Amino acid sequence: MGFHDFYRMSSHAVIVNAQRQVLLLQANYADKAWGLPGGGLDPGETIHQALLRECCEELGCAVQADYLSGVYFHASVSSHAFIFRCHLADDAQIQLSAEHSAWRWFDLDELSPVQRIRVDDCLHFDGTVLSRIF
Repeated sequence: MGFHDFYRMSSHAVIVNAQRQVLLLQANYADKAWGLPGGGLDPGETIHQALLRECCEELGCAVQADYLSGVYFHASVSSHAFIFRCHLADDAQIQLSAEHSAWRWFDLDELSPVQRIRVDDCLHFDGTVLSRIF
């Protein structure tokens, strides 16, 4: 990879409730897709810093990162996504940023195939950080 090649990285949170449903946000941009909280790294930022910043911006409350479960290369957008298991404080109140129009808890069987793999990997974490290519 050359020094000036374009390359992306992002960090995302898998947050589940007591019913083992996954928190997803609906974007107000692009295809208005539902996705995990998180987003792209800023220059000079670590994957952990990006995760905490993006989640705070998008959810209006802090998350606690428990572990990094996987790193996924998405060839269509030339991007690596770092997936973390996270949790919210018991008294957290979600207040979405202007980037998102809604949030909802999804059952695992409602997730897209790629999202389901990433979330399954996270929820079945055995101490080994996985990597996959999509």
